[in-house]
Amino acid sequence: HSRFRYSGSNNIGDVAWYYNNSNSKTHNVGTKQPNELGIYDLSGNVWEWCNDWYGEDYYNKSPKNDPRGPSSAEYSVLRGGSWNPYGNDCRVANRSSYAPSVSSSIIGFRFARTP
Repeated sequence: HSRFRYSGSNNIGDVAWYYNNSNSKTHNVGTKQPNELGIYDLSGNVWEWCNDWYGEDYYNKSPKNDPRGPSSAEYSVLRGGSWNPYGNDCRVANRSSYAPSVSSSIIGFRFARTP
C-alpha cells in the first residue's frame, strides 16, 4: 500500500480543498485528483462522519486490522479534514471527534455501496 501523507498524494493541493486553496467554501466532488483507488476527496473539502465511536486511546489497544472503535462513546469519529483547517488536519492518519448531533458546513458524510 502507499505511504501518502494525504489521500492520493504527498502534495495536498493535488487532492484536497483546504484553508489555503478553498476560498472558504466547499467544492464539487471530483475536482481534484483521486487517490490510488479512484476515490475523490478523502482529504479536505468536508470532514466525514465515520461509523466509529471516538476513544482517545483506542488505537493503543485496538486490533491491527479493521479497528472499529469502542462499542459506545459520547463522540463519533470524523476523518479527512475540510476546507477550513490547515493542511495538517487533512492527513490520512488524522482523526477528530464531535457529538453526533453537531452539524456544520465543514462536516459531511459519504454514501458507499457495493457494485
